[in-house]
Amino acid sequence: MNVNPLSQPASSPATAAVSTASAPSGTSTTEASKTTAASAAAPQASSTVSISNAAHAALAEATESAATTAKEAGGGDRQAQRLLAKEAAMKIG
Repeated sequence: MNVNPLSQPASSPATAAVSTASAPSGTSTTEASKTTAASAAAPQASSTVSISNAAHAALAEATESAATTAKEAGGGDRQAQRLLAKEAAMKIG
């Protein structure tokens, strides 16, 4: 019979290490636990994510304030003008 390893309950490495660690003679269990806890608190590898210039611009447009949108619309920004017109139509109807 084949057993799928993914179907077995997983225990965290820190828990497994603490539960199976035995203290050497002359050393208390607390010291062994502290050593295991310190190794479990080691920093994880991190990933760096970068977004395209277009995505950055879209994010800036989506998060700008109403005052900024109004200022841009007054300066001739067609996108800001359409947004203000759309918001005004939503208020009316």
